[in-house]
Amino acid sequence: VQLQASGGGLVQPGGSLRLSCLASGSILSINDMGWYRQSPGKQRELVASITSGGSTDYADSVKGRFTISLDHAENTVYLQMNSLKPEDTAVYYCKGDYIEYNGYRYANWGQGTQVTVSS
Repeated sequence: VQLQASGGGLVQPGGSLRLSCLASGSILSINDMGWYRQSPGKQRELVASITSGGSTDYADSVKGRFTISLDHAENTVYLQMNSLKPEDTAVYYCKGDYIEYNGYRYANWGQGTQVTVSS
């Protein structure tokens, strides 16, 4: 299973970006997927996660501004980021947890995508 993240870039404060992460491979079902971020000198932190049933969890710092969604048909997780702040600047990583066709549970990380919020 591979994860391909996209959608990062440079945006002004108050702007919006939408990140996408496509999971491809021998996926029977998705347990949950999530977005994490890491800034220089800081630990990687959870931004948002979503279960296959649609339950979501958000970091306090992004509640009300970010929305995570999961397209089961496309095996893609999205992160809509609105009202972006300079402190949202980081490399964003997606993570997936799945059941493969062989019946085994598998989890992995995608490559990071840079989000820079600056005027």
